[in-house]
Amino acid sequence: MFVTPAYAQAAGGAGGGAAFAQFIPLILIFAIMYFLMIRPQQKRLKQHRAMVEAVKKGDQVVTQGGILGKVVTVRDDELEVEIAQGVRVRVIRSTLAQVINKTEPVAANK
Repeated sequence: MFVTPAYAQAAGGAGGGAAFAQFIPLILIFAIMYFLMIRPQQKRLKQHRAMVEAVKKGDQVVTQGGILGKVVTVRDDELEVEIAQGVRVRVIRSTLAQVINKTEPVAANK
């Protein structure tokens, strides 16, 4: 009828290892998510940021809205893109999706 203290202690001692074993699948799921989703996304974000910072006058770009044009003016946070002859649009740098043709610097004649 009464539970002895020694019997109660023996039953509670086995739960410590079982609690840790329940967290192992969660830790594995997080590790898999990190290597398959989070890490590649951070890599793409870093590449996009480098591409946007490297845009200069004369580059041909595509915006996220699908507008294709040539960079005419470069300012701090925005670009002026010519989408047709005489038609210029101001776009924010971060809205660039791709740089199609990069202009190569002209080599100095020696």
